[in-house]
Amino acid sequence: MENLTYTPILIKSFKHNGHLHRQWLKNWLIPRESLDPSHTHENMVVLINCQTPIMEADGKQWVSKVPAVSFFIPGAWYNIVALMEETGVRYYCNIASPPYMHGNVVTYIDYDLDVVLYANGHIDIVDRDEYERHKVSYHYSDIVQNKVTEGLAQLLNRIQNQKAPFQDDLVVSYYDLWRQQYVGE
Repeated sequence: MENLTYTPILIKSFKHNGHLHRQWLKNWLIPRESLDPSHTHENMVVLINCQTPIMEADGKQWVSKVPAVSFFIPGAWYNIVALMEETGVRYYCNIASPPYMHGNVVTYIDYDLDVVLYANGHIDIVDRDEYERHKVSYHYSDIVQNKVTEGLAQLLNRIQNQKAPFQDDLVVSYYDLWRQQYVGE
């Protein structure tokens, strides 16, 4: 098996007011040559982590319990995290500004609304109350509100049509390939 180069990447999420929200400290960029054509077609940035340290804005740190594969799509007002749980893959989707990648850091603005796709196919839209509260306190412009609404609709459409990256087999294969090379990282 050919050794692949997985680049370490830091993920930083901010709130609309510019304050840091959360950081995922240890992630690995999946090499482009290992990506499925459905992912390269959209120039997705695909990251993998396993028991990564996560730092909250207040400095508190915790460690994720399950492996995850994150998908950032240029221009999309959402990002997708596939959580590999015992019951199957659960997709946690953040309604967020399009990702910005500079060097080894991916950043985005978190707009509170989240969509959860459970392994059994059930979909929940969560944190609407937080979005409504922050819409007022952070003074979301009409443009941002429209982008959030459009992003939510596009994400739900992608889920309902089972478009990339909602493919459990690819999520698992990315993790397995990475794991073969980085056991003990």
